[in-house]
Amino acid sequence: MFVQEEKIFAGKVLRLHICASDGAEWLEEATEDTSVEQLKERCLKHCAHGSLEDPKSVTHHKLIHAASERVLSDTRTISEENIQDQDVLLLIKKRAPSPLPKMADVSAEEKKKQEQKAPDRDAIAQATASLPPCNMDRAVVQTGMRDFQTELRKILLSLIEVAQKLLALSPGAVELFTKANAMLDEDEDERVDEAALRQLTEMGFPEGRAAKALRLNHMSVPQAMEWLIEHAEDPTIDTPLPGQASPGAAGAEAAPEAVAGPSDGDEEAGDELTEIFKKIRRKREFRADARAVVSLMEMGFDEKEVMDALKVSNNQQNAACEWLLGDRKPSPEELDQGIDPDSPLFRAILDNPVVQLGLTNPKTLLAFEDMLENPLNSTQWMNDPETGPVMLQISRIFQTLNRT
Repeated sequence: MFVQEEKIFAGKVLRLHICASDGAEWLEEATEDTSVEQLKERCLKHCAHGSLEDPKSVTHHKLIHAASERVLSDTRTISEENIQDQDVLLLIKKRAPSPLPKMADVSAEEKKKQEQKAPDRDAIAQATASLPPCNMDRAVVQTGMRDFQTELRKILLSLIEVAQKLLALSPGAVELFTKANAMLDEDEDERVDEAALRQLTEMGFPEGRAAKALRLNHMSVPQAMEWLIEHAEDPTIDTPLPGQASPGAAGAEAAPEAVAGPSDGDEEAGDELTEIFKKIRRKREFRADARAVVSLMEMGFDEKEVMDALKVSNNQQNAACEWLLGDRKPSPEELDQGIDPDSPLFRAILDNPVVQLGLTNPKTLLAFEDMLENPLNSTQWMNDPETGPVMLQISRIFQTLNRT
């Protein structure tokens, strides 16, 4: 009796439950050293899903171990896949791959991508080869588009001089400027942003503390909230700011001068106006944000450099840092220079009827002075019914001429 060699050296025979996708079930016997691909071929012969002469018939199916939900590898044996006796295997047809796009579709898609692609250096050089060479300094281009905030300061300085000359011609000039001086004597922080104050009070902070925090943090709600949290246990948190309780003193002291001025003759009135103008100018002295000073000095900059940067950037720390790291233009000295009186921009502003009418209003002069001292108050004056139209016209004229 002859015994086949494979029967002698065959491994342990396993009885496996096979389930096909059409619901058919049967038992399939296989030794441990049977490969998954061989087992799959025998299963396909049993359920006759296709002709085995077509190699795709085997590759289009897979065996899955039901208990572990693993897809069995065709190149490994049943033992290597840790298949045990009486395990359940699923014979599943693989999902057909999505059809490849047609050549026409591929060409159209590639053409669309090429159209949307930015030109490279060679393409730019080829397209501009016939143009005459032009060496233009980028710095000149950047400074050509002037920054409105920087130019606004120069415009305000020049408009203040014009407004002072116009108002000085009125009969009650001394009284008008005395009132303006008294209003500027009031602490800048007396005018609390009502919307910002409402936000903080709605969070539960007392109104007095919220107002103090806003004054100390230039009406910034996030910084004010941070200050309130940091100083919640500070016993002096409710102490009024220095000078806050005495805004009327300067006005009371100046009142006698206002009464006596007009009666002493034009010369004395002129001297008084000069003194008032000097007081107003002294109020423009820059006061740097203490927090920003500390932060920038910690980066290694000198105190004078930091003060100059904050002055140029209107106390905005990020802009000050950029100024320190850049070409440092404009310089602090340029901030105290007005705009060229012969420039088209200044002429266009003075020719505007709304601006002309506004310059005869003392409140406009007060707004200009306040914005020079506190640039963050610009929004407040833009929303004012008397000064807002003037500021809007200045902005429009600047933007129009800047584009041309």
